[in-house]
Amino acid sequence: MTDSTAESIHLPDEIAQELGRLIQSKQLLAGDRLPSERDLCEQFSVSRPVIREALSRLKSEGLVAIRRGVGVFITERDPREGFKIAEIDIDQRLSVSHVMELIATVEVAATRLAAARRSADDLKQIRRCLLGMEYAIASDRLGDEEDYEFHQSIVVATHNPYFLTLSQHLEHTARKMIRHLRSNTKTRHTNLIEAVQAEHQAIFNAIAASDPAAAERAARDHLENAERRLVKYMKS
Repeated sequence: MTDSTAESIHLPDEIAQELGRLIQSKQLLAGDRLPSERDLCEQFSVSRPVIREALSRLKSEGLVAIRRGVGVFITERDPREGFKIAEIDIDQRLSVSHVMELIATVEVAATRLAAARRSADDLKQIRRCLLGMEYAIASDRLGDEEDYEFHQSIVVATHNPYFLTLSQHLEHTARKMIRHLRSNTKTRHTNLIEAVQAEHQAIFNAIAASDPAAAERAARDHLENAERRLVKYMKS
């Protein structure tokens, strides 16, 4: 993949996120019309296909309505209709703590359920993801994708579709924080990499043993340690 191709893939996301922030922060209000495609192209220095893709993503999230021949308008939304975490500043300790608290609540409960409900196939997938993280570490890669897949495979093993839906909704914020966390571990605290992986191993062992209480403890320890590591990086 060329640099220009990779850039074209990420630009619609970045533009959609920027416009989404303006909507969430009320700088753009319900009923407001967005600038024309031409004006947005000039504002973000991109082509029309990129702007159209960004607008399509906003439409899929219910943030805008596209009226053919008229324009793109901010929609009126009932706050009870959906739950969304706005982009957070990774350097804001309170915001990070709140998001980590939510992630921990969901994942600790999911890990306990997974230990009680997992099938043999679920366990194989969790183990495959664990090995994927080990391979990423051995290959000197960040391993954030593998980390996310490991925890997601545990959520799948709950066999509760609502846990899966909420986990997927948290994906973007969680993945950004995990990437930041693992990047700091890799560049500043290489001595902690083995400890992090040992925490993942303890979670797997408890699920493999079908021990919900041990799985809950292992998941809680891992996520509490993850928050402590993140706070340490923020201080430094």
